[in-house]
Amino acid sequence: MSAEENIRVGRRTVALTRPGKVLFPDDGITKAGLADYYKCVASAMIPHLRGRPLMMERRPEGIDGPAFMQKEVPGHFPDWFHRVELPKEGGTVTYAVCDEAAALVYLAGQACITPHRFLSRTDRPDHPDRMVFDLDPSGDDFGTVRTAALRLRALLDELELPAAVMTTGSRGLHVVVPLDRRAPFDEVRDLAHRISGLLAARHPETLTTAPRKQARGGRLYLDVQRNAYAQTAVAPYAVRARPGAPVAAPLTWAEVEDPRIHARSFTTVSVLDRLGDDPWRNAFRHPRAAEAALRRVEALGSGPREGT
Repeated sequence: MSAEENIRVGRRTVALTRPGKVLFPDDGITKAGLADYYKCVASAMIPHLRGRPLMMERRPEGIDGPAFMQKEVPGHFPDWFHRVELPKEGGTVTYAVCDEAAALVYLAGQACITPHRFLSRTDRPDHPDRMVFDLDPSGDDFGTVRTAALRLRALLDELELPAAVMTTGSRGLHVVVPLDRRAPFDEVRDLAHRISGLLAARHPETLTTAPRKQARGGRLYLDVQRNAYAQTAVAPYAVRARPGAPVAAPLTWAEVEDPRIHARSFTTVSVLDRLGDDPWRNAFRHPRAAEAALRRVEALGSGPREGT
């Protein structure tokens, strides 16, 4: 097994150590294979990562080995790799920022199987330009996720909020709303809580905003906890550390209605056929103001805010 492989990515050469290391044993996907995947999807993925701090989900011994979530950029990262230092309680964190294809390939070489991105950008980290609803089923029944997503979209339409949707590559869907960055995280999170509370109040038999699993009673959890400073969400086209190498894949809303689609429908192989017609290519061109949406929620009646 070669100890190192050099991969040309644009104007850079990325050195990949242990390229033959198998990361997905059941699928035979090596570190070099993961790097090749991220090189292929970079043109679709980088626009959703550019200017955003990342948290790295790393599994050096593969998906069956130990995992760790890493915020701080290690000292051995190359000088060209973009970083940003942001405040945390009692100090700062230097995050990775993935602005080019070579950075994605380099992360794969570090056994970063799944990059998770901020909902805000480095220039205004307290003001998100994305609001995320994580539709988290109590089991593996994707039918409940599908129904919840379509109901959420209908409510967002009432609120004049555009929304994009993607599989998580795990069990559920993420519904993502573009924002104009005027509102800070506290206001955006309040808006998300009010929207999810209103939706749960309309469908109390099947939906809940209760954070504790014991209180959910088998209902689908409308999770909005990611809408906070330094919280992250899985990036579009990111690979998940599960057998089959499923991918967080952007969808059209018509695909959400398709009973053949589920959270792990797309893999590192099958998603490549979708890159020529990326469902999210124009999804975020018309961001909305959180303040205006909040007024519309209040006019509808926001329902219970959390915990029901």
